[in-house]
Parts: sequence; C-alpha cells; structure tokens
Amino acid sequence: MYVVGEFNNWQATSTSLMNKTSTVNTDATTGRWWIQVDGLTPGQEYAYQFLVDGQLRIADPYCEKILDPDNDPYINSGGYTVYAGLKPYPTGKATGIVSVLSPGEAAYTWTATNFQRPARTNLVIYELLMRDFVARHDYKTLRDTLNYIQRLGANAIELMPVNEFDGNLNWGYSPDFYFAPDKYYGTKNDLKALIDECHKRGIAIILDMVLNHSTGNSPMVQLYGNVSSGPTADNPWFNVTAPHPFSVYNDLNHESPYTRYFSKNVMKFWLQEYHIDGYRFDLSKGFTQFNSGGDVALWGHYDQSRINIWQDYYNTLVATDPTMYPILEHFADNNEEVVLSNMGLMLWGNMSGNYQQADKGKSGWDLSYGYYGGQGGRGWGKPNLVSYMESHDEERTVYTTTTDGNSSGSYSTTDPVTALKREELAAAIFFTQPGPRMISEFEELGYDISINQNGRTGNKPILWNYYQDPNRRHLYDTYRALIALRQQPVFASLYSAYTQNLTGAVKSIITSNANLGVVAFGNFDVVANSTTINFPQTGIWYNYLTGEQLNVTSASTTLNLQPGQYAVYTSRKIGVPAGTTLATRPQEAAVFKLSLAPNPAAGTTTLAYELPAAATTTVTVQNLLGQTVRQLAPARQTAGAQAQALSLQGLAPGMYLVKLQAGDLTQTARLLVQ
Repeated sequence: MYVVGEFNNWQATSTSLMNKTSTVNTDATTGRWWIQVDGLTPGQEYAYQFLVDGQLRIADPYCEKILDPDNDPYINSGGYTVYAGLKPYPTGKATGIVSVLSPGEAAYTWTATNFQRPARTNLVIYELLMRDFVARHDYKTLRDTLNYIQRLGANAIELMPVNEFDGNLNWGYSPDFYFAPDKYYGTKNDLKALIDECHKRGIAIILDMVLNHSTGNSPMVQLYGNVSSGPTADNPWFNVTAPHPFSVYNDLNHESPYTRYFSKNVMKFWLQEYHIDGYRFDLSKGFTQFNSGGDVALWGHYDQSRINIWQDYYNTLVATDPTMYPILEHFADNNEEVVLSNMGLMLWGNMSGNYQQADKGKSGWDLSYGYYGGQGGRGWGKPNLVSYMESHDEERTVYTTTTDGNSSGSYSTTDPVTALKREELAAAIFFTQPGPRMISEFEELGYDISINQNGRTGNKPILWNYYQDPNRRHLYDTYRALIALRQQPVFASLYSAYTQNLTGAVKSIITSNANLGVVAFGNFDVVANSTTINFPQTGIWYNYLTGEQLNVTSASTTLNLQPGQYAVYTSRKIGVPAGTTLATRPQEAAVFKLSLAPNPAAGTTTLAYELPAAATTTVTVQNLLGQTVRQLAPARQTAGAQAQALSLQGLAPGMYLVKLQAGDLTQTARLLVQ
C-alpha cells in the first residue's frame, strides 16, 4: 500500500510505500498501515489517497475532509457561497474521492466554557435538516436563526446527519466518511462556531449518527469489495448480506472487533473534537448478527446479543463523556427497550400514528404509550423515552388531518384552521407528559407538506412565511408556552403524583407536587362531550394559556367540552412567556363553509361558500411559498350561498392555498392542481 498525494506528486515510489504493523490475536487496536511524511507546511491543505495493490485508489477513512469530483461543484450554487476557498479537485492526478489533511492547522478557540446540559427530563429537542430549514443550507445561517429556536424554548437541536454522505441533496443516511463534516453545510469551523453559539444560549447539540450501514463509496467497503457489488466475505467490517430487514447499502457487522473499534473511534471523535452533547443512533436495532431474515416481528424480539453490543458502546460513550445523551432509534419489543433504558440509554418513542389519528378525530387512539412510566405507558423506571408526534420519517400531522380528517355537521377537522387548533389540542397533552420530548422542524407552525412531495427524501419548501400567519403564530405561541411550563420542577421530579387518562375521546393528564398542580384535558372528538376531572385540590385554578380562572368547588368536576376544545390549568398563576398572544384567538375561519369542487382539479374549479352578510369578496390563490399566483376581481355579493368559478389555466401541478376574504373574515382551503 502506497500513500500518494500532492506532497509526492502522486507518485508511488519506495519512499511512499507504507509500513505495516501486524494485528496481534485479532486485536483491532494493534494492526496498522503507517508512514511518516516530512516537509509539509503547517496549515496548508494537501490532497492524498492510498494506492492499494497497484490498482485501487481510496481516500483515508479517518480523514476529516474529502474532495468529491461529482458533488463538490454544486456546493456553492444557487447564488450562495457556502464553503469559501474550497480546495480544487486534483484533476488529472487522481480519480474518485480524495482525502485532505492540514498538518499543524490552528485549533478552534471555544468560547462557551460554562454550558450546563439540560437534564434529560427537561429536554425539548428540535430536529432539523439543514437543507430544508434555511435556504443557504449552511451552519452560518442556522447560527443567525437560533433566536427563533431559543424563543420557542427548545433546549437541544438534533441535526440530521452532517458527516459526509453520498451526494448533496438528501437526508444524510447514506454515509461514506465518518470523521469529515459534509461540505454542503459549510466548513468544520463553521460547525464548531454553531455548536459554540448554541452552548452560549443553553442549547445542546445532538448529532444523528448512522453506524448501521455505509455506502459503496466507503473505502472500508472498497478495500474488501467494490462500489457496485458490495463487500466480500473477508471484509472485516461489513456483512455480505444483512441479517435483518430494512437494510440499505452495506450492513456493518457489530460483532466484529474491527467494527467495534472503528465505531468507538467515531463516537469519541465528535464528542471530543466538536464538543457535541450526544447522538441519535439511526437504525440501532440493526446492531445485531441474529439472522431474522425478512421477518420484522422476529427482528424486534428480545435479543441479548444486541443488548451486549449496546452495553459495550454505552460504556465507551460514558467513559468519554458521562453526561452525553445516547439516543437510539430502536423500535424493538418493550422488554428489550426497558433493559436498555435501565442501562442508561435513551430511546425514540414514535407516537406519530396515534397523534395523527387522534388529531383527525378518529376514535380509539390511545396516547398513553408516549409516557415512559405506568398507567398504560411503557412501565419503565427511568425517564429515558424521547417521545415525538412528528419526525423526518412520518407524514406531518396537519397534512394528514386536512386530507383525511373526520367531521360532524359543520365541524370538520379538514378545515385548515381547525386542523391547526387540533394541533394545539395535541400539544396540550404531549407537552404535559413527563419525560424528554422531540419536535420536528416547523411542526410548531403546522407544517403541512406531504413527506412524498418531490419524493420522500427530496427538498421540501422552506415556509418561513407561515410565521406571519396569525393562526400558525398562535400555534407557535402555544408550543412556546407549553414548553416553558414543562420546565417547572413538577414535570422533572419522579416523585410528583401523576395520572393520565388517554384512551378515550376526551383525554386528560393530572400531575402535582407540593408546589404546583397541572391539569390538562381536551376533547379529540368531532362532537361535544362531557368529562369528569379529578382536580388535586379545590379552589381557584388558572387557565395557563388564557389567564381565565376556574373556581373548583368539588375535587370531582364535570366539564362540557366542544369538539377540539382543550385547556391546561395550574393551581397557581404562572405567566406565559413574554410576547405570546394566547388570550385572544385569530378569527375562526370556518364561517364561510368554503368548499372547492372538483378537488383535485384541472382546468377549472368552483368555490362554494356562504356569506353571513353582504360583503365584497376577494379570492386569491397562493403557492406554498406564500406567493400570490392568481387573484379574482373583487365582487360585491349578497348574504347567503355563493359560488365563483376559478380558472386554473397556466398553474403548474401541485398544492395551492385558495383564500376567500370578506371584510375582516378569511377562510383558506387547500387545492391540488393536476
């Protein structure tokens, strides 16, 4: 094996032949290929590769920067300079991906020196994909956007994968180099500056790490295999065939000491070099050699070998950084997950499907499993369940509600404003359950774009204009207030009294300690219901979100709730964060009973609606970026049933928002143009 690069004019000579230290008794820490390269200029970047057996050229799997001739040309595109001074690819000297080293470069100077990580029980994680959150898709712009996340109250950011992955425009779950930040998001010092600034603001950084598999561009695949056919049987890191379902790319064998050694180095590196605060490990259930074939249920059964693997990795993580957050995307049977939780690992708790059905007004959907403890929860003793209503992997709740919601009479969950209000209803339950929580980017604004628009992993519209919409801003403020409330000690203490009743149409949560009681309830039905709430004490209770008072004269109090109605009461008055506007609600939008037919439509559709009084109406059509693409001339109309034809000629296929305005009243409906 030779090292060839800019320091030796890419020549394989006797002076570039690498030395070999043999492996002792399969000890992965002993074997090495190595060489000393002298005469390098400190701080200068040098491109290099390894030449193996005179034919195979690979980059260094441990390098901290690569040059990719296929994807680097598109990093600084779209009018943005994301990576200034990007080193040119050595065309004519090398082929394929090239590694880069910079000996003696200046170390980053960290300025956040007294950051205290939030307690696990207080964690509110904000999951985001750089590409779909800020148009420049870079760390610098995200750093300038932190006010938004900090104001919301999230105290941790989970970045979807940022180490090098195939291509530029995907989610990042196609890793090839594990120590190099992907340049599509900026420089490594830009990433460090982002982490530094987050720590100054009290925000932790969690990285999504994919150690279940690697793509064919990984040099570790190519050393014993190739890009197209994958690893061969003698590959020390990878399986020829994955032993479990849902496998993609090339499956890592975590029983191999070589894979363990490599993975532990990856885990230690980002904690130490980048000062990150934890990991979300993708597809952690795949860390097993038990052969479940294509049987998904069998794969999820209790697997002691998988537990042993994660115990070993957890020991390494704790030895490196005792307070880091180790989060698994596991989804195994509960009897295995409780063992991992007791060990100290944290686990994703996917409640997306349940909340979608509840928001739609469908009956029988239980929300109890979002709680780590008992009473229909998971029965764990430790608060290590990271529950979520939305993640990058599921349809957005507001989208499923507006496209497949239930209705009764004039009340329909498919109405866009009603759907947003039902997201508030869901949040009232979600955020008052104890234990760490996670939200997905723009969930707090009711993001309602299908996961399948532009392909599942394709770019999605970045809809910052949603923040200006009064109803979406009300949802944001509701999230903000509830996140602030859950920082009260009553939610963090394992000794607080807690009761949940989350199986029926009317759902409730009651938690209390000596200093504070919190009662949250809501009607997920599409018809009115009455419910009995057992308040922890009598006396004046305060509607946390609106400030209204309720005189509780009997501990067992019967309340009548309209469809979608909810409240969060506290035993003493607690103010919502400054700047929230929750005491008043934007005008309800269903007053016109607006409908579109046909929908989906091509050519023409007709708006049908009812005016409560004579008014001048205006109809506008907006794309999902908030840009007006069509507007009908204002029309003076009488009270009662009305209709207007809307031409769709010239509109590109896709989703649009049709807004009807009459005086101070507006209603918006979604229209799919075919």
